[in-house]
Amino acid sequence: MQEPIRALQWYHVGYVQRRQASPLRMEFEENGIGEECGVFGCVAAGEWPTQLEVAQVLTLGLTALQHRGQESAGIVTSNGASPPTYTTHKGMGLVSTAFPAEALQKLRNGNLGIGHTRYSTSGNSELQNCQPFVVDTLHGEIAVAHNGELINAAALRKKVMRHGVGLSTSSDSELITQLLALTPPMEEVDAPDWVARIKNLMTETPTSYSLLVMFRDVVYAIRDPYGNRPLCIGRIVPISKLQSSGGGEGDTEGWVVSSESCSFQSIGARYYREVQPGEIVQISKHGVKTLSIVPRPEGDVPAFCIFEYVYFARPDSIFEGQMVYTVRQRCGRQLAIEAPTDADLVSTVPESATPAALGYAQQLGLPYVEVLCKNRYVGRTFIQPNTRLRQLGVAKKFGALTDNFAGKRIVLIDDSIVRGNTISPIIKLLKEAGAKEVHIRVASPPIRHPCYMGINIPTREELIANRPEFQDIAGYIGADSVKYLTVEGLLSAVQGGLASLHEKDEMISSNNKLSRRVGHCTACLTGKYPVELEW
Repeated sequence: MQEPIRALQWYHVGYVQRRQASPLRMEFEENGIGEECGVFGCVAAGEWPTQLEVAQVLTLGLTALQHRGQESAGIVTSNGASPPTYTTHKGMGLVSTAFPAEALQKLRNGNLGIGHTRYSTSGNSELQNCQPFVVDTLHGEIAVAHNGELINAAALRKKVMRHGVGLSTSSDSELITQLLALTPPMEEVDAPDWVARIKNLMTETPTSYSLLVMFRDVVYAIRDPYGNRPLCIGRIVPISKLQSSGGGEGDTEGWVVSSESCSFQSIGARYYREVQPGEIVQISKHGVKTLSIVPRPEGDVPAFCIFEYVYFARPDSIFEGQMVYTVRQRCGRQLAIEAPTDADLVSTVPESATPAALGYAQQLGLPYVEVLCKNRYVGRTFIQPNTRLRQLGVAKKFGALTDNFAGKRIVLIDDSIVRGNTISPIIKLLKEAGAKEVHIRVASPPIRHPCYMGINIPTREELIANRPEFQDIAGYIGADSVKYLTVEGLLSAVQGGLASLHEKDEMISSNNKLSRRVGHCTACLTGKYPVELEW
């Protein structure tokens, strides 16, 4: 893997320039890692026009995915006719800002639709880059929403432009849309073969993406062959049936597809299943159908992003059949086994590391105690023009609960330390408020490498694990000790909850099988990328 890594270092300057062109997103970065994007789709079941408020379902679904992107949001709805009428609304900022009442009124006649909430890892933070994208094809309009980042985007942009197609944005998602618009060689003029078009796209770029494609009266849900980005399906049921375990698909009021299952509860939907790596699913008013599976190269295992478990996903989401909260708790237990310490209490920086802190405390038999009070009316810490202002942002965000820890030894659990600029003033705050000792335990391994598949990680030089200060990181951030979870410990915590690491192929339909082998991408921790990267 050494040669590809050197190649990545050579490319990294240009890569960072792509990402630094988005000043708005800097307002939402706190730990130095940028979230990805969120996609959400809805198709009303039964007779159309539907009584289901598709636009409201889409808006609520995107709101539940707000943690995945706060720059912009967009929705495209369709009446599903032939030809369909598409209605689009996009806006900068949070979903609540982007979709006022008049926007929902404009979208309300849709029978199906897709939406997107954006955190740009490629492309500028501008309205023109806001998704979903809608383009004309030989067979009519399509709308596309995308989560991820193409590993070979530069080569694909050249290929599209060689076909005489101009690109109006810097977003990978527009590139995907234009690739889908290209006609496959064997396609008949009056019969669009969307499976062939999607397969062609998946052949051109193996990762990283989860896609929603809307055409006429269906939504196609697509996950790349490595399953790097999440995607799952839910079923909207009557409120009276929501809590009952019985009932068949005859009770279905609509189908939804989402980056995370946490969006289902707020819209009255039940978790149905994941879209499997390489799977192309058609969602229509008649139900959910697997159309095809695009395999990985022989011998390759899936590469689901392990940081979905560590940091990005909401704790009530389900991946691979297990709840994120439970996995984070196991990470805390494993961390306690690997890095115990003499202390009086365990606490956390609110709130994403709370499950890990509880697991750590339970494993060692120590009390879990809150030591910080979060001001919920202060937004996420701005990346300020200088370090001093960034650190002041931490001070105004947290207050010390002095009575809970004065004169005591604290183990403070964090989910990650990227630069070290956020945790350092928190330690200072606790010690000035009377903490006898502050020991930091991190529920993930040190981040040493950039991500090229949809996560905005700072430059290699900015990462604390690559700087000389890391040799004495405890002294650098003012802690009494610092220990990280190992890569092996993280994998054990994540994979330990899966029913089996070597399940037999599971039949999805009479003609299709999906490999259920387990694999996770740890490239940002190990430098071992799941595919050879092209620039």
